[in-house]
Amino acid sequence: MPDTSPHAPHAPKPPKPNSPPDREKLGKMPYLLQWGLLIGVSLVLSVILHDADIPAALLLGPMIIGIVMGTNGATIAMPKPIYLGAQSVLGCMVGGSMTAGIITSFMHDWPLVLGVTALTLIASSFLGWVLCIKQVLPGTAGIWGSSPGAASAMVIMAEAFGADARLVAFMQYVRVVIVVAVASSVANFWVDPALAAAHPHQWFSPFDIGDFGITVAIAVILCIVGAKSRLPSGPLLVPMIVVMVLSITGMVDIVLPEWFLGLTYAVIGWMIGLKFTPAVLRHAAYALPKILISIFVLIGFCAGISVLLVIFMDVDPLTAYLATSPGGLDSVAIIAASTNVDLSFILVLQATRFFMVLLFGPPLARMVAKRTSKFPDRIV
Repeated sequence: MPDTSPHAPHAPKPPKPNSPPDREKLGKMPYLLQWGLLIGVSLVLSVILHDADIPAALLLGPMIIGIVMGTNGATIAMPKPIYLGAQSVLGCMVGGSMTAGIITSFMHDWPLVLGVTALTLIASSFLGWVLCIKQVLPGTAGIWGSSPGAASAMVIMAEAFGADARLVAFMQYVRVVIVVAVASSVANFWVDPALAAAHPHQWFSPFDIGDFGITVAIAVILCIVGAKSRLPSGPLLVPMIVVMVLSITGMVDIVLPEWFLGLTYAVIGWMIGLKFTPAVLRHAAYALPKILISIFVLIGFCAGISVLLVIFMDVDPLTAYLATSPGGLDSVAIIAASTNVDLSFILVLQATRFFMVLLFGPPLARMVAKRTSKFPDRIV
């Protein structure tokens, strides 16, 4: 009978408790090899998701790979200056998307715009409050995660205000994927294939190198100012506000090539993903059914508002639906650009909601925090 005692020369060593072999192997990899694995696999997955028309593919791909590596013992972390720089670029992108035409349209329809936006914020805040009170998500993560139309900004601000940014990101991007998938399906009934084919996606289209250099310089300077300002999410908000003013007044032309924005999204995705732990992942899986219910309730509520716009304001159905859809400003704009809709009206409602979320998100989170102070803010 073979000797199977622990002291036998060929007996396999039992694995250490709570330390799976895969986690040990990944954690023992040299830093450069871990970074190479993270970047290489993220690139492949991002291309696959993008070709499959998955929204926010350039952020989701790196975030998914970051989660896989973070929950399997990776020891790398995103350098803080690079992450702050990515926030600044994101702020420049949002600020640069604001035009004088959007402001003019807002002034013409401001009572309607504010009313529709307020109703959406009330509904999303109530859903977030329920998630917090029921402890589906810890602390104020439910409020930040339920805020519509500003996914990347909400994740960054949530972290600045002490919420668990990992679960906020999970909820935000699950909603983005679902909302955009639904909006795309609805829009397909009106899409003009010739119009869509006339605007193919170009990663390396020509751009003005001088304006790009100025944009990068502005992003770097405002990132430093934002970091020194001690404002929550200063590296995001300061560039967003300053560039919006510069863009509307025509003082500067913001140029951010697609490949550069892709790098920015990847940095934010890696920063979020690498912070995930097995405990966070388990909690996200546990909360997913209830999160999905809240997402579909919010989509249904916004669809109901769009019906009111059609009946009482004589807005065409697709314009009304896209204008009230609780997806991201950029994603909805991309869908709207390939359809015969009132793009200006859609951008006005989406942009107004974006800035109202940024304005009222922190006070709402503080209010909820007072009522959930006995609950933990984060999952270790």
